[in-house]
This record gives sequence, structure tokens and C-alpha cells, in this order.
Amino acid sequence: MVEEKPASVNETKEKVEKLLVKWKSKRGSLIMALHEIQGVFGFVPWSAVEIVSRELNIPVSQIYAVLTFYNYFKLSAPGKVIISLCDGTACHIKGAPSLIDAIYNCLGIKDGETTADGVFHLQIVRCLGCCGLAPVVVVNGKTYRKVVPADIPKIIAEWRSSITKK
Repeated sequence: MVEEKPASVNETKEKVEKLLVKWKSKRGSLIMALHEIQGVFGFVPWSAVEIVSRELNIPVSQIYAVLTFYNYFKLSAPGKVIISLCDGTACHIKGAPSLIDAIYNCLGIKDGETTADGVFHLQIVRCLGCCGLAPVVVVNGKTYRKVVPADIPKIIAEWRSSITKK
């Protein structure tokens, strides 16, 4: 089943219903509504799926199919630090698989997972548009170029330190 961060169900309901007002009368608006919901919550809470189903008269199974088809949508809250690791052709050839292994060894997470403490989330992407800098890792918008496995623990430590300072 889908995870949902503990939050006020009433608060979620109010926010989602308010967002859906503009989408109710627009045919084919499911994806845009889901985008907006994820923009507010950082993911699409399961309780929001049920509200969307009721308000837009779309079966939950169809909404779930859309959410799981598109890699963009998240069904659980991502961590505070989002690690985007490119595994496109250039990055793959230049060592992305070893970086994926290094992240797993360092954090114990795989693609689409978040650490138990809720700090780090890993998403493997197909291209970041930085092929000349391969392999590339982007962490919360900061680009790391020509990354090697030995860099991963340093990058993780840098971000863990920045989180604890806040």
C-alpha cells in the first residue's frame, strides 16, 4: 500500500478540495490536478487520491495508474535532500552504476527510496542535460560533476551537515 506522512486529514481534505475547484469543469485535467497537489504537499497523499476520485468522478484505479506510470509523481513524502543521479548514456558509460552502488552502500537506499530518518531521497533520472560533465549528481539543485564513488560519502556528509545546522 501507499505510505502517507502523518498529517491532519481535515487539512489535507480542505487543501485538495480548494485546489480541485478550478479542475472540476475541465475535461482531461487529472494530470494537472495531480501536479498541483504534489506541488503543495511534495507528493500525492493517498487521502488526496480518494478526494480527487470523488470530486473528479475518476476511479481510484485510474488515478493510481497515472501516478505510477509517470516517474514525476511521488506517492510518499521524499526526503529533505533529493539526490538526482543521472544514468543516461554518457553518465552510465562514465560510471553512474558505481555511483548508484556507492549511494546504496552509504545510505542503504535504492531508486525512489527515502532514508528511514526522512533526510535523503534518491531518484535515478535518464538525463540531466550535463553530458559533458558526466557522471553527474544533482543534490537539491546543486550540480556535482565528474563524480567518482569516493565523492559520494563526502557529498552525503556535506548535506547531512547542512541539514543539522538548520
